[in-house]
Amino acid sequence: MNEPIVARHWLALAAPKAAPALATTTVLALARIWNANGAEHSVGNAVLMGALSLGAAAAGVVAGNSTGDSVLVGTAFAASGSLAFAGVAGYADGMPLPLLLWSLATTGAYALGARYWRTDRRETLAHQRDITDRREERAHVERIETLRATTQVEVARTGAAYAEQLAAALVHRAALPGFDPTALERAGLPELAASKGEAKS
Repeated sequence: MNEPIVARHWLALAAPKAAPALATTTVLALARIWNANGAEHSVGNAVLMGALSLGAAAAGVVAGNSTGDSVLVGTAFAASGSLAFAGVAGYADGMPLPLLLWSLATTGAYALGARYWRTDRRETLAHQRDITDRREERAHVERIETLRATTQVEVARTGAAYAEQLAAALVHRAALPGFDPTALERAGLPELAASKGEAKS
C-alpha cells in the first residue's frame, strides 16, 4: 500500500519547458546552414519548402475533419509552420527576418505548450487527489474493521470468562457440605439449572 516516492531529476522536469526553444533554434540553425550552401534566393528551394508546408497544413485539415485527433492535427500544423519557417530562413539573405520568425515561432510554441502543460498539471493534481482520497478511505475502512474485530474478540473473551466463572461457581456450589437442591425448591426459590440433573440422580 505504501508506494515509493520517486523524485524526478531537475533535467527531466526542465526538458519539456526547453523543448520549444530547442526545436525552433534547431530549425533556424539548419535553415541558415542551408542558406549558406546555396538556398539563398533559390526560387526552386523556396517553392519546394512552400509546397511541403502547404501539404503538411492540408494534412492537418484532413486529419482534423476525418479523425478529430488533436495530437495528429497539432503535429501536422507544427510541421507546416516549421517547413515555412525553414523555407523563409533559408531563402532570406540577412538575419533580421529569420530571427523575427524565430521569435514568433518560439513564442507561439510556448503559448501552445502552456495550454497543454496547464491541462497536464490539472490532470496530475486531480489524479493525486483521487489517490489520496482512496488511501484515506481505505485507511478509514481498515480502522473500522480493526475496531470491529477487536470488539468481537473482546466480547468472545468476556463470554468465555463468564462461562468459566459460572462453571466454577456451579462446581463449587455442588461441593458445599449440606447442599440440598430440594430444600431450595421447598423454600420457593427458583430451581437452578444444574439442580435438575442432581435431583433426578
